Amino acid sequence: MNITVITATYNEKGNIERLISILEEEIFPKIKNHKMSILVVDDNSPDGTGEVVKRLMGNWKNLHISQGPKNGLGAAYIRGMTYAVDKLNADLMFEIDADLQHDPHKIPQFIEKIEQGSDMVVGNRYSDGGSIPENWPLTRRIFSQVANFFVRTVFTKFSIHDWTGGYRAIKKEVFLKEKSELTNFTGYIFQISFLHKAVRDGFRIGEVPFNFTDRTMGDSKIAPFSYIMDVVSYVIISRIKELLFGKFGKFLVVGGLGFIINYVLLRIFKESYRWDASLANLVGAAAAIFSNFNLNNFWTFKDGKITGVTSYFLKLVQFYLTSAFGVIFIQTGAILLGDKLIGDKYYIEYFVIGTMLLLIWNFAIYSLVIWKKKT
Repeated sequence: MNITVITATYNEKGNIERLISILEEEIFPKIKNHKMSILVVDDNSPDGTGEVVKRLMGNWKNLHISQGPKNGLGAAYIRGMTYAVDKLNADLMFEIDADLQHDPHKIPQFIEKIEQGSDMVVGNRYSDGGSIPENWPLTRRIFSQVANFFVRTVFTKFSIHDWTGGYRAIKKEVFLKEKSELTNFTGYIFQISFLHKAVRDGFRIGEVPFNFTDRTMGDSKIAPFSYIMDVVSYVIISRIKELLFGKFGKFLVVGGLGFIINYVLLRIFKESYRWDASLANLVGAAAAIFSNFNLNNFWTFKDGKITGVTSYFLKLVQFYLTSAFGVIFIQTGAILLGDKLIGDKYYIEYFVIGTMLLLIWNFAIYSLVIWKKKT
């Protein structure tokens, strides 16, 4: 593979030479069967960072620089990855801080994870031996851990332990897939949004634990309060969009149509033919289930679409069995319980309550069983 280690810099004159020397003299000689290069993406640093890199380019032919205006970390990495793909034919790209807070000696472990099948590998500071500096003030340690836990909780992706870090290895295919959606995230929120979109699109994520160290030279570029606001707003807004317009939103639309079918047949058989409410509900539910299966298969869960006549009928039977369990024991059960405790005067209300509980059951079963993604 052609592998490019990218570091975004702004006023890192005191650090960049140390990082480049470690990579060239200590790390790259240990990596076999891959072509290694370094790309410094410098935002026209007034302290002369770019001039240091250009001087060092005389020593190492695999060292490159891309300079441009200061538009934020995300903009710098997008510019750098585009350069790496277009100019250096990079198959794999690293994000690494120039201030040596990211241990460059971990790079071979990232490559190993990629070779084992990961599409994107993130440095993990929060589990499996990873750590943040012990000398950080308590408030900073709490902020770091709580912010990361907040992202994991809202996105309900607990298998990924470090959402906010910037030490990563990213395959070319991942970057090219997500690039068009990343241009709006120029600052540090770029890291969360990039990982979030990669997870959304089904890319395989690996982790490498490492000990995050405090910088010894230069100043941190993060403004804590604005960063917190950016994280909270991005995560909450993204999650709401997913629920309304993503898979769950489609599921609700399909379920809504099924609800109408079920409701209309329930009223017809109950009021026109004087059927018992629970029996009328079972007939309406059977029609709704058939509608739900086909619409979910062709729309909601189209990424796991069931094809082939045999597979279709087997899954349809499975769908009916799991749905029937929910209809009989949750939805119809709510109607029977309401009739027994209060009376059938409010059978529609019991039906609505049972349907709300049924939605939760159905989405879980459909995602985890019927249209479970193959790994």
